[in-house]
Amino acid sequence: MDTRLLQPNTAGIDEAARLLQAGQLVAIPTETVYGLAANALDGAAVASIFAAKDRPVDNPLIVHIADEQDWAPLVTHIPENAKKLAAAYWPGPLTMILPAADCVPPEVTGGLTTVAVRFPAHPVAQAVILRAGCPLAAPSANRSGSPSPTNAARVTEDMQGRIAAILDGGDCAVGVESTVLDLCHTPPRLLRPGGITPEMLEEVVGPIEIDPAVTGALLEGAVAASPGMKYKHYAPKAEIHIVKGTPSAYAEYVNAHADPGVMALCFDEDTAALSVPAVTYGGRQEPLEQAQQLFDALRQLDEHGAATVYAACPQPTGVGLAVYNRLLRAAAFRVINTVRIVGLTGPTGAGKTTVTDTWRAMGAYIIDTDRLARQVVEPGSPCLTELVNDFSGAILTPTGELDRAELARRAFSSPESTARLNAITHPAILELTRKHLDIAADSGYGVAVVDAPLLFEAGFDTLCHHIVAVIAPADARLARIMQRDGIPEETARRRMAAQQPDAYYCREGVSVLCNDTDENSLRQRATALWEQRTRWWSAE
Repeated sequence: MDTRLLQPNTAGIDEAARLLQAGQLVAIPTETVYGLAANALDGAAVASIFAAKDRPVDNPLIVHIADEQDWAPLVTHIPENAKKLAAAYWPGPLTMILPAADCVPPEVTGGLTTVAVRFPAHPVAQAVILRAGCPLAAPSANRSGSPSPTNAARVTEDMQGRIAAILDGGDCAVGVESTVLDLCHTPPRLLRPGGITPEMLEEVVGPIEIDPAVTGALLEGAVAASPGMKYKHYAPKAEIHIVKGTPSAYAEYVNAHADPGVMALCFDEDTAALSVPAVTYGGRQEPLEQAQQLFDALRQLDEHGAATVYAACPQPTGVGLAVYNRLLRAAAFRVINTVRIVGLTGPTGAGKTTVTDTWRAMGAYIIDTDRLARQVVEPGSPCLTELVNDFSGAILTPTGELDRAELARRAFSSPESTARLNAITHPAILELTRKHLDIAADSGYGVAVVDAPLLFEAGFDTLCHHIVAVIAPADARLARIMQRDGIPEETARRRMAAQQPDAYYCREGVSVLCNDTDENSLRQRATALWEQRTRWWSAE
């Protein structure tokens, strides 16, 4: 097929409209990325989009309109929230998912009962839709899985000979695909971030949910309700790894892996510190630049012949969330966290809180797993349900909350009961810990401390670059536990008996802080130990 390049004048727009009316495919510009358009009401024309893109047919498409009155025939009803959002952000980079009308062919919906609709802001896109006289289904105009095109030249690279025409409208202003919000869900659910941020949406409709697939892989067997959720997307030929951490930690990591074929995908400020070839995608504090430049930067990596790419991680907030979402899929969810992790453990009452308070003041990010343990057993949580099944409903208060004292009485009554408690709660706590490590990296911390009395039992030690144990004489621990928790001596002794002896914590390679004097002395020892922490991983 001879793919024609059309100009965005009257003749070009008329020809694009004629081709679309005849069931052909035309790449058109939008403010987000270039779309590969077909008549959305012509199932055969829409099917040819999947063939041209090599796109899986169960991946739904977005229908584009050029007048608000044109979305009513495409859906069964328009809820009040949709009307408010349209008034605030249409035309613009916002897609809304609503119940589909019968006129929308299954080729558009991916077999779902919903349809995604948006009103693009680009004047050329609007002119083509109006001139064609029909809504247009238009996913990004690239081969499936490759970076989306933000100019006509990039469309030509993927679509030459596959489609009838490309309408050249210049560079796209936003640079990443539209925000997708599912209004068939209560509260509305963000399925794909874009130029309309979660904060902007909540200004109009109140609280929304963010689908877990925005920052992670879609669960096995789950149905993709929006484009960009199910499959690896936006990827160059190179294998990309996202590196989370401070700018210096990012440079240090990349330079330590400066093998042949390695390149960096980084921010403008990073290049001077790197010893490998680099492609930049905007300033570190400029998410709009990052969005505009990301896809073209990914294609440049292929032009340079990169085999492995280490990408600097954007801040996943505002428009940066959209950039992170696209980069995460381009990397097939390969993420490297450069935060150094120190495990802090020891028996109850030994003085770990004093140590964490000291290290927090010295700039460490503290992850208190006892606090996380309380979060995972909140009312309605899967953990609490399992605990009730194992330890009976007697561990619940009349209001349905966990009676911690009663659970402790039952769980610490024997090693077997303690093991059952740990088997239920530890996996959930570990998952929350990993999320906090990501927060530490995103917030610019170089070191995080995982405060975990059950560090070894729960498997937290596998996360750590170094481990510190705090121990203390048994009589001192007993007095602290009784005073701290307001429990009688017998209960405190039973709790201590359920824990491991000091030798369990003071194993090879572990730094030990012995709290055998007073609190001020422990602070001084903790400070001195923290100041030598770089030695803990200098041999790596």
